[in-house]
Amino acid sequence: MNLTAVRAIYTFEMARFFRTLLQSFISPVISTSLYFVVFGAAIGSRIDQVEGVSYGAFIVPGLIMLTVMTQGISNASFGIYFPKFIGTIFELLSAPVNFLEIVLGYVGAAATKALFIGIVILGTSAFFVDLNIQHPLAMVAFLLLTCVSFALFGFIIGIWAKNFEQLQLIPLLIITPLVFLGGSFYSISMLPPVWQTITMFNPVVYLISGFRWSFFGQADVAIGFSLFAIGLFTAICIGIIWLIFKTGWRIRS
Repeated sequence: MNLTAVRAIYTFEMARFFRTLLQSFISPVISTSLYFVVFGAAIGSRIDQVEGVSYGAFIVPGLIMLTVMTQGISNASFGIYFPKFIGTIFELLSAPVNFLEIVLGYVGAAATKALFIGIVILGTSAFFVDLNIQHPLAMVAFLLLTCVSFALFGFIIGIWAKNFEQLQLIPLLIITPLVFLGGSFYSISMLPPVWQTITMFNPVVYLISGFRWSFFGQADVAIGFSLFAIGLFTAICIGIIWLIFKTGWRIRS
């Protein structure tokens, strides 16, 4: 393992993040505050509690997941796409580093950025609602797994994309709707039976449900299914990335 190469890639990506730290810090704080104003005040005034939890507190796990998923994807996809765009990817491929070291550097940096923003949102939420995290270790584990898995997914998108527009295509048209329809701001049990069944085909449901369980001890899906879903998603992403580097698809041409 060439740790020097991993550290160099990771440090370079993190330096780009810290150059825009004000934007990276202020933007999620403002967005979270707006969500609480719109959902917490407007809708929360009509929905007092959801499964024994105040509505303002109930939406916190969904807000964190929404931001962590999109940030993990966008940071990782841009991180690997930009070297492709300017042509420095060939210098990286010709260097004495293997695909695992490249992935660790880029994905590790993207996951770190997403984790940082998730913590910022969690801290911001404490100013609006009272939070009592029942399973803090499980919360940290779910947060880390989500950051890593969606950073891996973003890495795949960055390799697949042929232009900057395609970088935003999947996050905007697929991931964000799935998160909104995956129980971020409501409980699946509130839906009619037919829609409950349809919603179970949404993979994001399992992630949000497991993460919400770590806060309140309640979940729409058994915690074992949530762990299996995120583990399977991570394994699939790793397998796809290994295949990409083995075949050179979209990175050697």
